[in-house]
Amino acid sequence: MSHLQRVAIPIRRTMSWATYNQIIPYESPSWAKTLKVQPKEKYNFSSLPTPVHEWNIPDVPKPFRLFIKRDDLTGSTLSGNKVRKLEFLIADAVKNNYKHVITAGSFQSNHVRATAITAAQAGLKCHAVLRTPAAGVQYSGNFLLDILAGSEVYYVPTKASSDSIIDPKMKEIAEKLEKERNEKAYIIPIGASNALGSYGYISAFQELLDQGVDEMVDDIVITCGSGGSVEGLSIANLLTGSKFKIHGVCACDGPAYFYQHIQQTLDQLGLADVKAEDIADFIDGYKGAGYGTSQEEDHRRIKEICSSSGVILDPVYTNKGLTGLLGEMSKNPQRFKGQRVLYFHTGGLFNIFDGRFSNEID
Repeated sequence: MSHLQRVAIPIRRTMSWATYNQIIPYESPSWAKTLKVQPKEKYNFSSLPTPVHEWNIPDVPKPFRLFIKRDDLTGSTLSGNKVRKLEFLIADAVKNNYKHVITAGSFQSNHVRATAITAAQAGLKCHAVLRTPAAGVQYSGNFLLDILAGSEVYYVPTKASSDSIIDPKMKEIAEKLEKERNEKAYIIPIGASNALGSYGYISAFQELLDQGVDEMVDDIVITCGSGGSVEGLSIANLLTGSKFKIHGVCACDGPAYFYQHIQQTLDQLGLADVKAEDIADFIDGYKGAGYGTSQEEDHRRIKEICSSSGVILDPVYTNKGLTGLLGEMSKNPQRFKGQRVLYFHTGGLFNIFDGRFSNEID
C-alpha cells in the first residue's frame, strides 16, 4: 500500500490565476453570516484548495486511521497556515490606505516571514519586531526570507512578553512612522490571530466541507502557536453543527492562554454566550524542552516521517503536534470523538533550514 494513499474526494477549484496577487471579493459561508465581523474582500495569495489524503506513517495505533490536510502546500515562500489569515489582514491594510505593516514574533517566525512576503507582494513595507535569538543573528531559514523581502527589523529580548514589551514597541513604531513620514502603519498581531484573521480558518473549514472531509473523519488536530487557526476551525465547527471534535496541540503557552484568546474572539464575533472550553480541546505536555527547541529524538522522527511518507514536519510546530497526537492516541484514545483523525499540517518548512540539522545528517 502506498504511504500516501489517495482518497477520492470532490474538490471545488477556488484558485484563479487571473486574480492571483489581487484583492478579490469575499463572501462568508452561509453558516457564518450571523457573525459580527464580515469581511468583504481578501487577497488571493495562496494556492487553494490544499490536498487531503490518508497518511500511513509509523506508530499510528490501531484502530485509528490518520489523514492529513496539506496546508504546507499553500504556496512556496508562503507555505503554511499564516497566509490564509494574512489574505484578509493585508487586504484590509491596502483598502484603508496603509503604507506599512508591523508585526512580531520569534527570530525564526513563520508568521513574520509570511507577513514580509505578502506585504512585499502587496506593495507594503514590513516592519518586524523579533525576539533576539540566544545563539545570535544568523541569516538562515525564515529570517533570511524576512531580509530578502525588505523587512526592517527591530530586536527585543529573547523572552520579551507581548503585553509589556512587544505590543508597546509595535505601537511606538507606528506612531513614529506617522509622525516622521505622515504614513499609516497597520499593526498585525502575532500569528495574525484576531477576529478578522479567524476568517482564514473559517474559510478553510468550508474548504474541508467542499472536499467531503465531513464524511471521512471524526476529529481534527492542529498544532497551536498563537491560537488563530484552532479558533477559526472551532468556531466554524460550532456554527455547522459540531460534526467534528477540534483539538489543538500546544507548542507554547498552555490551554488557559488559548481558551482566553478564543473567548476574546468569540466575544468580538458576537458569540459571547459560547464558552471556549466547549468548542476546543487543547492537548498539552508535548513541548519537549520548550518552545522553539528540538532534540535529537525530534530530528530522528522528522527524518523517519519524511523518509516513509515524503511529508516534511518542522521542529517547532508540526513535529510536536504530531507527537502529541500519536501520544494521545496511544495513552488517551477516549479523548477522540472517533477513530478517523485529520491532522492539519500548518507548514514551517523553512525552520528546517535554521541550522539545527547541520551536524546530524548521515
